[in-house]
Amino acid sequence: MDAFLWRALLGGIGVALVAGPLGCFIVWRRMAYFGDTLAHSALLGVALGFLFNLKWTPHVELTLNTLLMFSTLGVCIVIALLLVILQSQKRLATDTLLGILAHTALSLGLIALAFLQGEGLRIDLYAYLFGDLLAITPIDIYWIYGGGGFILFALFFIWQPLLSLTINEELAQVEGVPVIWMRLLFMLMVALVIAIAMKIVGILLITSMLIIPPATARRFARTPEQMAIWASLLGCIAVAMGLYLSWHWDTPTGPSIVVAASLLFTLTFFLPLDFIIKKCLGYK
Repeated sequence: MDAFLWRALLGGIGVALVAGPLGCFIVWRRMAYFGDTLAHSALLGVALGFLFNLKWTPHVELTLNTLLMFSTLGVCIVIALLLVILQSQKRLATDTLLGILAHTALSLGLIALAFLQGEGLRIDLYAYLFGDLLAITPIDIYWIYGGGGFILFALFFIWQPLLSLTINEELAQVEGVPVIWMRLLFMLMVALVIAIAMKIVGILLITSMLIIPPATARRFARTPEQMAIWASLLGCIAVAMGLYLSWHWDTPTGPSIVVAASLLFTLTFFLPLDFIIKKCLGYK
């Protein structure tokens, strides 16, 4: 197998391992629209990254990919903080606020990219919208596993408080869980996943990797921990299937991974896979 395929597989698996457990909380807390909001705002981060690269990086030792990841992460963090602040008011519902933030950030990103392209800078917008997994570099691998390892480490320590918050926010607050800080930390972890996974499946598709594998894993799990493990495993299978489709049929890699994940989700509704797997694992 060619080296770039190995890098693509490693990078995709790294994202799937992190997106699975984190995506479980998105499914449980019904925050799919929040993931979309952060993903759409990532385009503004891409535009700012190109702007910094054009104006300031001749004097700073940063690669373009690293700069884009930091700028995307910064914009996602700002959007997450704005949402936490705006949620304190009661005049607008959360989904309305998410819609305003998502479309505003997306539009600002498109306008900024249009200005940059007007200055003669050529930007492959398709690669950022739908991913370019086959162009992943060893530096990207380091960022994916470094950032992903940090997220899993943090999630391990806040798993129980975050789970209590997900089950009943009022009861968790009575038990002493710092609700606002837990909510903010979770949002920041989602922002980091989007920043490091942007090159894998793209801005418009990253939320699908946070939602589809956990939704598929729901049928096979009896505990929250089992659902997180199954979500990571199914995400890895979807990455391998998507790469196979992309390599043999010359299809876009990011969309191919999402289609593979959707296929696994669909099969669980029409085939008794949960019964087979439970039998294989010794469930009753």
